[in-house]
Amino acid sequence: QVQLVESGGGLVQAGGSLRLSCAASGRTFSSRTMGWFRQAPGKEREFVAQISGSGSTISYIESVKGRFTISRENTKNTVYLQMSSLKPEDTAVYYCAARRPAPGGPYEYWGQGTQVTVSS
Repeated sequence: QVQLVESGGGLVQAGGSLRLSCAASGRTFSSRTMGWFRQAPGKEREFVAQISGSGSTISYIESVKGRFTISRENTKNTVYLQMSSLKPEDTAVYYCAARRPAPGGPYEYWGQGTQVTVSS
């Protein structure tokens, strides 16, 4: 069992920055791809970014490329999402998720989410 706890959300003006953190329990963290997802009001949850267990493979949704950076510290069982040049359309609840450590494994553990609100 893995528990994920996000933090770092809040209210920020457009153009500002926030850093989200996700602390994970358990001893399998370094073997799991970790991801960030978001869900805006009235919309479906969407993928934002993910990072492999070693940190060597990273991917982003097109709309955040060049503005968001995902990273991880395996010694602290923590994954981060640095968000810069924030836009009102980035407003959403952001969720951290842990992928099953197997080829093609699904995201099987989710955090409770942290609210990010970007004002114009």
